[in-house]
Amino acid sequence: MARWEPDARGRMLSAALDLFAEKGYDKTTAGDIAARAGVTERTFFRHFADKREVLFANPSPLDDVVVKAIAAADEQATPLQMVLGGVREAAVGIADARSREQAAQRARIVESTPALQERELLKMAAMTTAAQAALAERGVGEPTAALAAYSAVAVFQAAFTRWVSGATDLGLPECVDEAAAALRALT
Repeated sequence: MARWEPDARGRMLSAALDLFAEKGYDKTTAGDIAARAGVTERTFFRHFADKREVLFANPSPLDDVVVKAIAAADEQATPLQMVLGGVREAAVGIADARSREQAAQRARIVESTPALQERELLKMAAMTTAAQAALAERGVGEPTAALAAYSAVAVFQAAFTRWVSGATDLGLPECVDEAAAALRALT
């Protein structure tokens, strides 16, 4: 094993995705991921608390991006426009950080593992709660803040699902725009 190679975190992510796809999430160990990535198990645990965190650790959590976008939104924007702007910003970050295929591979792994599905739902709930609180900070009352937050997160989820399905050539931010337009058309 080489003494040091750059981007250990990225290599571990790629190794984990490949191993989860090959062996399944439950049959892959942190040691397997470390070995495939060319790092020690100790290095793995310096970056991630456990193998699940490889799929959920993110240096810039989605809810932080959404909260910052809501805080910076134009005063004239509606609550829904504020949160939609935030989820679009989050989509830009995801599309910049991962390839569509890598995101699709991650989505398939999460979809096939109940414990990971639960974690994904918690992640979306955290984004919803953060958006709702950010809207409250801007003076948006209830139930408007809750409805805007839940609606925008639903838009994000629909857009992400469409993007990773490969059914469109659109990028993730454009899928968010498309899903937001579909939501607006419902009313």
